[in-house]
Amino acid sequence: MNFLKKNKGKISVVLVVFVLLLAAYFAGGNSKIDDTEPVENGHISEIYTEETEEKTQAEEKKTEDTLPEEQKEDKPPQEPEKAESVEKAELFCTLCVRCDTILDDTSRFDEGKLDILPKNGVIFAEQKVEFSDGESVFDVLLREMKNNKIHLEFVNTPVYGSVYIEGIGNIYEFDAGELSGWMYRVNGEFPNFGCSKYILKQGDKVEFVYTCDLGKDVGGGYVKGQGAYDE
Repeated sequence: MNFLKKNKGKISVVLVVFVLLLAAYFAGGNSKIDDTEPVENGHISEIYTEETEEKTQAEEKKTEDTLPEEQKEDKPPQEPEKAESVEKAELFCTLCVRCDTILDDTSRFDEGKLDILPKNGVIFAEQKVEFSDGESVFDVLLREMKNNKIHLEFVNTPVYGSVYIEGIGNIYEFDAGELSGWMYRVNGEFPNFGCSKYILKQGDKVEFVYTCDLGKDVGGGYVKGQGAYDE
């Protein structure tokens, strides 16, 4: 008893140390890795796999959250919308105005107008001109004569529902005799209706020619309602 009393303090210290060592022993045993089992198939690998999968899922979710709304869902690629209207192609024809038939015999031409008669018989040289869809031969003639400051005179003929060309370049019907006047042809042919009724097509070749013999001298014959006088 006297021994215990005398060494009570030391015994207490020893007990405390013993308890601490015992606790440390059991704690170390729980964290020990079984050397007989490969690491990749053990507890460490399982923890790593779970953490990696959770991290990957978190990163994917973060990436998805930053995408625009239209990219979050799998949608088929959208074709670009077609323009509501396609620009119409430009339309062109050729136009010329000639009175060279007068040069074949100027004696029948009005002497007071010899100074305005073109030397080569060309009032408007053949050239490519633009027109709009639905325009007539007359529309183009009227516009080009105005643009080039060339005299043009015409009258409406209600009987034929068209216009009649009286004069171009100050050269009128009957200036080269009673069978003379203006006629028009398209692609080499003389239509049997007035020039304001002829609707142009792409690439048409339009010619206004002066006849001194009811169309015979320009490759066409005169019939009432079809030629120089009834356009």
